[in-house]
This record gives sequence, structure tokens and C-alpha cells, in this order.
Amino acid sequence: MYESYDELMEKKLEQVSQKRDRRQGSIIFDAIAPNAAETAIFYTDLKMLENRTYGDTATEEDLTRRCMERGVFRKEGTKATFLGNFVDSNGKGCNIPIGIRFNLEELNYVVIEKTNIAGQYILECETSGEVGNQYLGDLVPITYIEGLAKGELIELLTEGEDEESDESLRKRYYSSFNTDTFGGNIEDYKIKVMALKGVGGVKVTPVWAGGGTVKLTIVDGNYNAPTEGEIEKIQQTIDPEKRGLGYGIAPVGHKVTVEGAKEVQCHIEMTLLLKDGTNRAKVTENITNSIEDYFSNLRKQWADMEYLTVRISYLESRALDADGVIDVQDTKINGRSQNYILEYDEIPFLESVVTK
Repeated sequence: MYESYDELMEKKLEQVSQKRDRRQGSIIFDAIAPNAAETAIFYTDLKMLENRTYGDTATEEDLTRRCMERGVFRKEGTKATFLGNFVDSNGKGCNIPIGIRFNLEELNYVVIEKTNIAGQYILECETSGEVGNQYLGDLVPITYIEGLAKGELIELLTEGEDEESDESLRKRYYSSFNTDTFGGNIEDYKIKVMALKGVGGVKVTPVWAGGGTVKLTIVDGNYNAPTEGEIEKIQQTIDPEKRGLGYGIAPVGHKVTVEGAKEVQCHIEMTLLLKDGTNRAKVTENITNSIEDYFSNLRKQWADMEYLTVRISYLESRALDADGVIDVQDTKINGRSQNYILEYDEIPFLESVVTK
């Protein structure tokens, strides 16, 4: 049990005869104090080591090592990939050597693959994580390329993702204890698919198109609908030909189809009663940010819920928390004054918030 310096000093001084001077500054007190201080540090270190040992309190590298004992591995950060277009002074496709680097804002990109279209290449951001997803636009070559007049990123192909958080890794660690996995049962699919890079959540639909068929509906690591490139990559890993021949991680006989969750845009309207002198535009901005956070939390829960519901009571509660709001009335989601229940494969996004 952890004991503080003061607790240790009290215990030590109780063992000294009351005939002795035990006040602060006395010889006895000063002789005992350094040992109590060192012992208190020792107890602090013991508590720290205890927290680093167990899965519910370990963090960072300690949690990574604990999870590895269960065969659960932290997902590394991934790099965004883009489609780039390069033309010469005549507007025709320009040949770019593989490995050439470009710059856009504070990020660098490297050419990794040529497409079948003249002048179009796949580039990878050199910085891993979500930060690599944010830019499209004109590229600046880091080294001179003869004949190049213009290069630009025109499409995000696969999103970059940050290294898996402790929260997400701990959740997968706990899941490894909850249900037995065997030969392609639902829990087996969940654990194996969630271990793949680029997957933030998965729903498993068995026998969805007859015996032996399985549908996996996924969101990416940022809890958005995955791109076509991301879906194809995961499909190739699980069942590349959708024939159940065992060329991927799916068991022989399981014809697996990978699909992305569908994004649903929600338009919110509400009537606000504001305090005198309140800036409506600022209040609306604050409410929008708060509702964005609510929608983000909903998307993180998607894989664990059969159906997500955007609740009017939650929207109004967040609006009431904004400074300057006295009351909220007539809240509507996509024109209707009722909770919005999404389908099994749908995730909500905030389109806009309008206040009256």
C-alpha cells in the first residue's frame, strides 16, 4: 500500500519514546526524515510499476507489451496516398521518375507508382498520420525535373491514420478475453479484421447472401467511410477473389464481401432564446462544434451498436450548454422533429446547423 512521507514520519516517530524530543528540527526528527523521504519515493515507484504492469492502467509502450502477450498488436500509423497529375508546357502528361519527392505546404510526398494514365502517378505522404490527409493542390519539386510544367495532388486515395490510441488498443485487449474465437465465427472475424491497418470498426453479417457468404461492413481508422482503395486493400487481405478458396485470412468456404459504411449528412435546425447582447453567430459556431463532437462520438460507437440514433434531446442539451443560450425549441433533424435512426450500415455526419 502506498504511504506518503507524512504517514511514514508519523509511524516512525510513534516508535520513539515520548521522553525524547520528537519535534521538527530535533535530532531524532532530522535523523528519521531522510529515510522517510527515500521510503516514500520507493513506495511511489512501486505504485508506478504496479500501474505499468496491468492492462487497465498501463499506457504507451507498457500497454503495447502487455497486449502482445495476448496476440493483440498496436496498429502503427499509416501514410496517406494521393493521385498526382503532372503535365509539361503543352499540357501533356509528363514522365516522373519513381522516388522523386515533392513538397506541398509543410509536407513532403514521394512518387511510388505509375498509373495507366499518362502523367498520373500515386504519391505517398512522407509523414504518417491524419496530418497527411489535409492537402490537395500544386506540388513543388524538391529536385529539378526536366520538362515538368505543373504537378498537383488531385485526389486522396487512402487516408493516413495516427498510431492506434491506448483507448482503442485497450478495448481490443479486453475483447480478446470476452468471447471464444473459432474458425471464422463472428468474434473471430471481428478480432482479425480490427487488427488490420485502416480499420476502425467492423460489423459482421453472416450468410447475408446464402450459405457460406459473409459481409464485412467497415469504417476506417478515423471512423469515416473508407475509400475504394482502402476497401480493395482489405478485401485482398481477407478474401481476394470473393470465392472462399482460402487465399486470404478468411476460412476456406467463406465467400467474404467487404463494404464501407455509408455516410449520412444531417442538417440541424433549432430555435434559440438568447440572453440580451449575445452574438448569435458565435453561439451557433459553438453549438456546431459541440454537435460535431457528439457525431464523432456516435461514429466511434458504430461497431458496437446495431443502429445509431441521433437524439434530439442530446442536440438540445449541447445547445443549452453554450454560453448565452436560455432555451432551445423546435429542433429538427433533416426537417423532422424526431430522433433520426440510421440504418445498420450508416454513420452520421453533421452537414450544417441553422439557428433561429
